[in-house]
Amino acid sequence: MPILVNIFKTLRPNQWTKNFFIFAGLVFSLKFFNPWFLYKVIEAFLVFCALASSVYIINDLADVAGDRLHPKKKFRPIASGALSPPLALTIALLLIIGSLAAAFYLDLAFALVAVTYLVLMICYTFWLRSIVILDVFTIALGFVLRAIAGVVVIGVVLSPWLIICTLLLSLFIALGKRRHELITLASAASHRKILDEYNPQLLDQLISISAGATIVSYALYSLWPDTVAKFQTQNLIYTLPFVVYGIFRYLYLIYKKERGGRPEMILLTDFPLILGLLLWVVTAGALLYWAR
Repeated sequence: MPILVNIFKTLRPNQWTKNFFIFAGLVFSLKFFNPWFLYKVIEAFLVFCALASSVYIINDLADVAGDRLHPKKKFRPIASGALSPPLALTIALLLIIGSLAAAFYLDLAFALVAVTYLVLMICYTFWLRSIVILDVFTIALGFVLRAIAGVVVIGVVLSPWLIICTLLLSLFIALGKRRHELITLASAASHRKILDEYNPQLLDQLISISAGATIVSYALYSLWPDTVAKFQTQNLIYTLPFVVYGIFRYLYLIYKKERGGRPEMILLTDFPLILGLLLWVVTAGALLYWAR
């Protein structure tokens, strides 16, 4: 039983919340209540959960020496010795084989996106995370690929606004995480060498730019002629206050509460942010599906 618990921890199920970006295309294509499309997107979500977990295991194996010196990561099963590296690697390979097999069964275009995600994340683990600025862009591209995967698996038109808004929002989140690591870790560069290339002032500027750009992009999307024509309403702009609140709340958590290091836990534990997200979902759903 303890070995199963350690395997489950190594999969990092709390990180699976990131894969909800896969549902964006389904919602904004007005297909959410189509059972077949919903079923396919749920399958795509599960594929990416397995694929992401395999990447987390590979990352833990690559970082095992550094994780043992980290105040929190040293308790991870691989770093602590609770899970052997050979077993962890075997699990990662099985997850990769199983998830990619399922991806090709679902849809060829979706499978190609899944393979691209896997290759990108492996490149991040062994190379790209050591290149300043490009490291956070790689993380952001991982979210963009999730959003694209949710579109191609159901064969709907990919909106450039989905790419823009996803990229900017994920850059905002990734930069907030970098800032938290830099501020809170003693000898930050010894835990993650790329942090030596950043300073708080640079990250503050980049966070501000990405936060503002996210809000402006969403506002432009909601009023864009193609958006109005597609949804037959200009009222999507009324969801903007929830987006602004979410960004402001996240900034508060980054700068006041020093919680930017684990965005996946913020989404699961911060009640005001959860409430704001739910209100956005309800309002957007009502405007897109019932108030047209």
